[in-house]
Amino acid sequence: MSTLTIFSTAAQPAQREAGATSAPQGRTIPAVLGADLEVPVKGGKLVGYANLDYAASAPCLEPVSAAVTAALPAYSSVHRGAGYASQLTTARYEQARHTVRAFAGARPDDAVIFTRNTTDATNLLARCLPEGTTVVVFDTEHHASLLPWKQTVRLAPPAFPGEAVRAADAALAGIDGPKLLVVTAASNVTGELWPIAALAHIAHRHGARILVDAAQLVPHRPINLTALDLDYVAFSGHKLYAPFGAGVLLGRRDWLADGEPYLKGGGAVRAVGDAGEGTDWHNDPEPRHEAGTPNVLGAIALAAACDALTATGWTALVREEERLIARLRSNLASIAGVRELSLWGPDHPRVGIVSFIVDGYSAREVAEVLSGEYGIGVRDGKFCAHPFVRHLLGTADGGCEDDTASAVRASIGIGTTQEHVDRLVEALRDLLAR
Repeated sequence: MSTLTIFSTAAQPAQREAGATSAPQGRTIPAVLGADLEVPVKGGKLVGYANLDYAASAPCLEPVSAAVTAALPAYSSVHRGAGYASQLTTARYEQARHTVRAFAGARPDDAVIFTRNTTDATNLLARCLPEGTTVVVFDTEHHASLLPWKQTVRLAPPAFPGEAVRAADAALAGIDGPKLLVVTAASNVTGELWPIAALAHIAHRHGARILVDAAQLVPHRPINLTALDLDYVAFSGHKLYAPFGAGVLLGRRDWLADGEPYLKGGGAVRAVGDAGEGTDWHNDPEPRHEAGTPNVLGAIALAAACDALTATGWTALVREEERLIARLRSNLASIAGVRELSLWGPDHPRVGIVSFIVDGYSAREVAEVLSGEYGIGVRDGKFCAHPFVRHLLGTADGGCEDDTASAVRASIGIGTTQEHVDRLVEALRDLLAR
């Protein structure tokens, strides 16, 4: 076995007991909680859990858990108290904001607003768009990016990346007034990477802004908002090994400062007068849109995950992820009766996500067999991307809870081992041999 075993914390008992695996230059790969989880399967025995559902929610990194545990004894309110615990908690909360800004490569003056998740972040921005803004969005998007907008131009799934750029170019050219292009960085259905730098260039050429949904990118690849010239970026902690209920919206302050406060309450105001005298809302978008007591521990957890991944370095993480996902995809391609879903073909770059269908079985049946008989966790359904999944499957029917027009999704991350990948492949071979 290679000494560079980035995702295989469960495969090496001695290293698992130490809490981390080795990486180049003496750095360590943080372990995930639950790497030794055992689950019951048919016949009553217990097997090690093969978690291949990272794209839905990633497990908690040990350093993230440690950061939250360390913050709990002094946990207190933020921004309002003079007591030591309140001051310390406020400092930790604001430091989390700086950490997330650095992790995303944001500009020094960009707002960093903590939200519940990516969906919450995109809805917050939707509330702040200038009056009459037209949003251009592809039908390939997650519902979080597809649904919040008042006035949209929806574009069909592009046949190749260059067509995505040309379609956005044409759509934006035909719009007067303020406009926003919304696009994913990495598909939550296929894992395919989108040409966000080229799309940002096109948006700005037409005087538009761009929002990038980076929820599926940031657990797998670095992002630099400044270098890519992005206006807004949103992502979730629960997909970034920080499942404590926080997400973030980063980006330019002006629209956010002018927009109606997302929540109205304490912290979002500078002064409240008597009846009829009006309210003086904060013009700083961070307090303006974080009314009430925020999810302090969620923000601390999100920052700890950013710190852990930054300290580890991306080269080794990406290298091992690409090895595992290539092994999975090549083996799936060798199974008659399994078809991978792809928008831009098998050679297009992607993160550790693969969706597929199995001849003769509904997606739910496959997922239930994998769980109940093999101890494998995958996702089945339409992945909150109904139009896109229907396009990939070539069908127009099937609702969210319906087994039709659905697929199976396997997704990997830190904690995934080669044994997990091979177990999934063998389970599918067994299923089709019945």
